[in-house]
Formats: sequence, C-alpha cells, structure tokens
Amino acid sequence: MRIEQLTCNIGAELVGVNLADAVHDDGLFKEIKNALLKHKVLFLRDQEISRADHVAFAERFGKLEDHPVAGSHPEYPGLVQIYKSPDTPIDRYENAWHTDATWREAPPMGCVLRCVECPDVGGDTMWANMVTAYEMLPAHVKEQIAGLRARHSIEASFGAAMPIEKRLALKAQYPDAEHPVVRTHPETGEKVLFVNAFTTHFTNFHTKEHVRFGQDASPGSSMLLNYLISQAFIPEYQVRWRWKKNSMAIWDNRSTQHYAVMDYPPCHRKMERAGIIGDTTF
Repeated sequence: MRIEQLTCNIGAELVGVNLADAVHDDGLFKEIKNALLKHKVLFLRDQEISRADHVAFAERFGKLEDHPVAGSHPEYPGLVQIYKSPDTPIDRYENAWHTDATWREAPPMGCVLRCVECPDVGGDTMWANMVTAYEMLPAHVKEQIAGLRARHSIEASFGAAMPIEKRLALKAQYPDAEHPVVRTHPETGEKVLFVNAFTTHFTNFHTKEHVRFGQDASPGSSMLLNYLISQAFIPEYQVRWRWKKNSMAIWDNRSTQHYAVMDYPPCHRKMERAGIIGDTTF
C-alpha cells in the first residue's frame, strides 16, 4: 500500500490496496486506521468490492448505525443509500458544511462511502480539517470559546421541511444534543472545533463573563457561532475529491466536516455510506 498525501492539511489517497483484503488482514487494517487518524480522510479508486465487504470493512471500526430519515439497504442494515436522480429535489443538508449526525448524543465515529454511479463532471465532495481550524483561531477566540457548549438539532435541519406533526415527532425521538464547542478527539487527544450546519445556538453563553447587556447575547452569540461555523469554508483547511465509479472515501467524523457539491446537471448520483457508531463528546 502506498499513501499519497493530497494537501498539506488534510487527505491522502491509498494506492495499491483493496479494502476487501483489510476485512481479514489485521496488519493492513491497522495501517489504514493509522493513516486515517493522521490524514483525517482517505480516498481509494477502483474498489470493486461487494456490499458485504463494504459493510464488513466498516464494521472493523465499530457497529454501524441507521439514519432516521435516509433509509438503509434492506439486506445490509447500516448501509445508507444516498441515491439522487434527475427528479430528486435538491438536498438541503448535504450541500452545507456539516459533520454527520451531530444531533445525536454520540455522533458517528466515521463513515465509509462508495460511489456506485456519478456524473461525468460535477458532484465532488469536499472535506475540511477541523483540528487545523481550531489551531488557527486567534488566541482571544480560543479563550472565549473554552468551556462553551452548543445545541445540535435534527428538528431544525431534516425536520424543517416536514409537516409540524412529523417534525415534532422527530424531535421527540431525537431530542437536541449538546456538545462542547471544542471537543477532544478520543484517540489522538487533538482539540477539534465542533460546530457545523446542525448547530443552532450556544447553551451556556449568557453569563457575566460574556454578557454585559442583552445585545451581547443576541446577536453577539449568534455572530460568534456564525464566525466559528465559517472556519470550515477556508480553502487551506480543505481537500476536494472527484468521484468515479467504485471510488471510496473513509473519513474521521470526529475531526472533519464535509460538503457535497451540487453543481451537476439532472442525472443519477448513487452513493452508499456505512456510518460507524461513535462515542459521547468531551
């Protein structure tokens, strides 16, 4: 296996390896996992593997999770089918910088995504390194956000387009989760800026340290949150991957955000994603 770094801050392509082999090869899997922790997202080409091997490889990281809105493959629970067709409405959640399912108390550890079919041009996916995003913040901002916590909501994102009864039922099933604004990566110990498109507001901003008058709380806190969310937009923290059939991506959901670029004409774009259950944030 050869590891080719794609940018200075994030992303590497694995060459000369088949992920199906890593299902049973402990040494190869360890190499891949170490590369993932270092580069945050890994890419592979020409992976003609079965759905069973796709799932089996992802399960080496941990148990898989279903998605409450996007359905799983009927024969492979946890393998979410993200299928777009010419008549599919624009997805309002993929084409925003986000970390998957931070509306869960325990967001996914990571994901393994395979391209089944894609446009000839367009439909790339981008990832951002949120460890670097935190490291590059000005010192006074780091001081200001230390100890802050924020809410993440499925109701305000996936639920927003639903009729009110369904939206409230979704929130009852998945109440808003609260996470630290700066989380600690459980394996590397790195500090990660952990706010994204699912984040609605800070929960402990309104204190005497932050607020003199009500104007400090609103719009003061929302302006700070928008500033933090916008850090993922910085090109120096990003990598962009052009999909081809049987290309794959593996990413660490704890330390990255991603964005599916919807710049392609009406056509089919079929992706299959295995999401790995994560742990609670701290």
